[in-house]
Amino acid sequence: MPPVTTPIPFTAEELDAVAFDADGLVPAIVQEQGTNQVLMFAWMNRGALERTLETGRTWFWSRSRREFWCKGETSGDRQYVRAGYYDCDMDVLLFVVEQEGRGACHTGEHSCFFRAFGGGAAPGPL
Repeated sequence: MPPVTTPIPFTAEELDAVAFDADGLVPAIVQEQGTNQVLMFAWMNRGALERTLETGRTWFWSRSRREFWCKGETSGDRQYVRAGYYDCDMDVLLFVVEQEGRGACHTGEHSCFFRAFGGGAAPGPL
């Protein structure tokens, strides 16, 4: 059975308390439900955060394209939000997701964090 979207309840006061940086962005970490593996990191602005909470799917802000993107709309590797958290300083977000498809990384790896220091992987962007 395919995963279902589950909106996450929130208040305007919670959104207002998030410490967005000077560019209106906040770091967002995505962690897999069940394994607790960190899958990826991306940026959210207030609109992406609202869309994520309202739709139950992860939405981000592309700094290079200057547009919203919903994880998996192109690849089919969708993320279904199961919980959302903000840290003690309100300047980092954490989303626990059910990952659909191959994984979160555009390279085909399950996690974007597949290269370890000292592990022999070639450094540099892919």
